[in-house]
Amino acid sequence: MKIGIVCYPTFGGSGVVATELGKALAANGHEIHFITYRQPARLDFFSENLYYHEVAVSQYPLFDFLPYESALASKLVDVVRFEKLDLIHVHYAIPHASAAFMAKQILLTTYGITIPVVTTLHGTDITLVGKDKSFSPVVTFSINQSDGVTAVSQNLKDQTLGYFDITRDIKVIPNFIDLDRFSNKDRSHFKKAIAPGNERILVHTSNFRKVKNTEDVIRIFKKVHDVIPSKLLMVGDGPERRNAEELSRELNVCQDIRFLGKQDAVEEILSVSDLFLMPSSSESFGLAALEAMACQVPVISSNTGGLPELNKNGVTGFLSAVGDVDDMAKNAIYILEDGERLQKFKEAALNHAKEFQLSNIMPLYEQYYQKVINQTIKPQ
Repeated sequence: MKIGIVCYPTFGGSGVVATELGKALAANGHEIHFITYRQPARLDFFSENLYYHEVAVSQYPLFDFLPYESALASKLVDVVRFEKLDLIHVHYAIPHASAAFMAKQILLTTYGITIPVVTTLHGTDITLVGKDKSFSPVVTFSINQSDGVTAVSQNLKDQTLGYFDITRDIKVIPNFIDLDRFSNKDRSHFKKAIAPGNERILVHTSNFRKVKNTEDVIRIFKKVHDVIPSKLLMVGDGPERRNAEELSRELNVCQDIRFLGKQDAVEEILSVSDLFLMPSSSESFGLAALEAMACQVPVISSNTGGLPELNKNGVTGFLSAVGDVDDMAKNAIYILEDGERLQKFKEAALNHAKEFQLSNIMPLYEQYYQKVINQTIKPQ
């Protein structure tokens, strides 16, 4: 198949999933064309089956805000026509699904080309942005006009059906993990440098937005730190980083916390970690938690969104109510205080992560693509 993939080219979950899926599909013999305004962060190697098409946005002075949606639609028309694509797969509803609909109509009415569109819903495009009344009609229309719709968790599917008047069936295809990349690696020298006294190492990775509750990460760590000698690694960057740093100083634990900023090789950091903290107020899936589990790191998380579908309470870690820092800290201490118990949680985390390995999930997309193509393209 020749597949066009539209995504945000950032370190966010939707962009990572779209890029890794495209790379895997290319390795499996499909021709993959990425269409976005910048080369995706993880599109970091050459392959004969991978192509990148940059969306250039006009600097016309009339516009206060650059018309990316129109530029994207035009680029999609161009790529479909000249690369002979079989299907467009857009990740994130806004503005990708509406741009794809516009391109689809132009291709049909102007060039007589029928192109199927699959839209994957990732989370905040529904739970935050999509619920905004100024976007809701467009989100609803774009989803209903897609030829296929997927969601990364059952919870996200349920929320979408609850928020919007959706007439399309939504297929749940969960996020996935590349176990060749995300696996526990022997980095004992690195671990010794971070925890010279054999302290436990806790880790949090995110984009440090409000929804990630990064200050709760610091509060949980403080309570654990009071009981168990430990270190905390904060991986990522964003608007809440400064508040988290200031809180770490106020609680007098800053000397045992390292803010590492954005890291490409996050699997290296996870390999030296003992426990992953994810106290988010909203997570449609929790890809960062899955990456941790694949590296044999159990998870302490909130019980929101799709997290209960991923983090098995009492098996791969523990779930607590959003904001319940005391319970999260108690559960963290329970796992960390006993070496044998910690090892059992580590093994269970890896075993569950294997269910989400790329080789299990990619065929679901391939089968779904073919089904949508067969239903959309009428025999001539």
